[in-house]
Amino acid sequence: MVDRRGAAAIEYGSKSLRKLGSSYLGGDDDSDGKQDDFTKFGQEDGEEYTVPKSFPIPIKWPKSRDEVWKANIPHTHLAHEKSDQNWMVVKGEKIVFPGGGTHFHYGADKYIASIANMLNFSKNNLNNEGRLRTVLDVGCGVASFGAYLLSSNIIAMSLAPNDVHQNQIQFALERGIPAYLGVLGTKRLPYPSRSFELAHCSRCRIDWLQRDGILLVELDRLLRPGGYFAYSSPEAYAQDEEDLRIWREMSALVGRMCWKIAAKRNQTVIWQKPLTNDCYLEREPGTQPPLCRSDDDPDAVWGVQMEACITPYSDHDQRVKGSGLAPWPARLTTPPPRLADFGYSSEMFGKDTELWRHRVENYWNLLSPKIQSDTLRNVMDMKASLGSFAAALKDKDVWVMNVVPEDGPNTLKVIYDRGLIGTVHNWCEAFSTYPRTYDLLHAWTVFSDIEKKGCSAEDLLIEMDRMLRPTGFIIIRDKQSVVDFVKKYLVALHWETVTTADPSSESDQDGDDVVFVIQKKLWLTSESLRDTE
Repeated sequence: MVDRRGAAAIEYGSKSLRKLGSSYLGGDDDSDGKQDDFTKFGQEDGEEYTVPKSFPIPIKWPKSRDEVWKANIPHTHLAHEKSDQNWMVVKGEKIVFPGGGTHFHYGADKYIASIANMLNFSKNNLNNEGRLRTVLDVGCGVASFGAYLLSSNIIAMSLAPNDVHQNQIQFALERGIPAYLGVLGTKRLPYPSRSFELAHCSRCRIDWLQRDGILLVELDRLLRPGGYFAYSSPEAYAQDEEDLRIWREMSALVGRMCWKIAAKRNQTVIWQKPLTNDCYLEREPGTQPPLCRSDDDPDAVWGVQMEACITPYSDHDQRVKGSGLAPWPARLTTPPPRLADFGYSSEMFGKDTELWRHRVENYWNLLSPKIQSDTLRNVMDMKASLGSFAAALKDKDVWVMNVVPEDGPNTLKVIYDRGLIGTVHNWCEAFSTYPRTYDLLHAWTVFSDIEKKGCSAEDLLIEMDRMLRPTGFIIIRDKQSVVDFVKKYLVALHWETVTTADPSSESDQDGDDVVFVIQKKLWLTSESLRDTE
C-alpha cells in the first residue's frame, strides 16, 4: 500500500490542506479564540490564500444550536443579508441563531407545531407518536428547521447547495445539525427510495416545474408511502398572476402524480403521497409522468440520472398499505421489511446490532480518558453496513452520518428504515462537506477497500484530515498493515496516537482486525508562528 511517493504526497497534501483551511491554525487548547483577523500564507497561480491566525474550539452542543464563533465561518455576509428574516444575527465575536427563517419569523418551533396541527397530529407533535421520524429539508438555509425537529425525536437530512447563499451548510454543521452539501439537479440524490416520511421546502428557491416536473418526481421517489411534502412559498398563497399560474401548474402536476392536499393554511400547503398503487393504475393511458419501467432500480443512486417517472410500490408495500415500519424508537432495533432484500434474517440483524453495541462500548472505554459527555457531536461512520454502529450511539448526544459504499449492497435503505440517516459515497473521491465538520470518523476496513480499488490511501488520509475538526478523533478498525501504514504519516498530518487495542481485547474480534484510535492536534503552521511573534 505504501509507495516511495507516499511521504511526498502527504507533505504536499498537508500544504494543500492549509490552503483549503482544513486546520485550526493558531491558538492553544485554552485560547479564548476571539481573534478573527487573517494571515496571508502564500500565493499560487496568482491567487492569495488566507488562513485565520486563531480559531476557537467550536461551541459544544446543545449551546451550539443557538450560537457559533464567527471566526469559524469564513463567509459571514449571509448573516447580514438574512438578519431581517430572523435567520441569524452577528453579535460581537459570535453568530446567534434566533430560530427563525424566511417563512417562520416567529420561530422554527412554532412553525413545526403549526405543521403538526395542520395534519391533526396528537399534541401538535410532528413525530406523530413515533411514526414520522426521517425528514428531507430541501434548500434548508442554516437548518433551523432541522435543529428544532431534534427535540421531537425527528432527524432531518438538511440539504442545500453552495449557491448565492454560499456556505449555509457550513453554518448548519458548525451548529451540530445533520446536513449535507447537495443540490436537486440532473442526478438522483444519494438516498434510496422510500427514505423519508416528510419532505420540506420553505422558500427553497427551486423551480419545481422545470423539465416536466422531474424534481417533484424525485421527491416522490424519496417519500415513503403516505409521506408528506410541506411547501411554504408564495405560490401557495399569493394572488398575483405569476404565482397563480405556478400554483395551477403545480397542482395539476401533483394531481397526475396522485398526490392529494392533506392540509392548506396561510402560507403552507401539505401534499400527501398515496399509500398504494390504486390511483396509479386508474390513470388514463399516456398520463405524464408515467410509471417507471419494471427494470428501473429506484435505489440505484450513485451517478444515476433522474428519471421523470413514478416508482410504483412493491407487492409488500401494496399489501400492508405503507412501509410496515415500527414507530420510533422501536424502529431502531426492529428488523425492517427491506432487510430481506439482502438475504439477512431477523436473527442476523439482531446479532449485528449486538455485535456493534459491544464494539461501541469498547470504543468509548478507549476514548474515555480523552472525552467528556459533550466532546463529540458530529460523527461519521465511513462504512456503515446496516447502521448498527450508529444504533449503538442512540443514547449519546451525537448524530451519525452513515456512509455506504457505492459499489456494494445499498444497505442505506435499511439504515433509513431504522430511523437513521446517511448517504452513498465512493471514498476514492472527496466527500461533499466543508472542512472541519466532524468530531469523530469511524473507518471500518475502509483502507482495505481503497487498496482493492487501486485508489490512493494517502489521498484518503488527507480527505479525512480535511473533514475532521482539530482535537477530533479517528477510529480505524482494520488490518495491522493498515495501522502500520497510517502510523508513518501521523507526524506529517499532525495526528497523534491515543491507543491501539490488542486484538484479543474483544471476544468478537474480526480475524486480524486492530482498533487504532487517533486524535488530530490543534496546531500552528510555521507561517502563523512567524506572523504572531
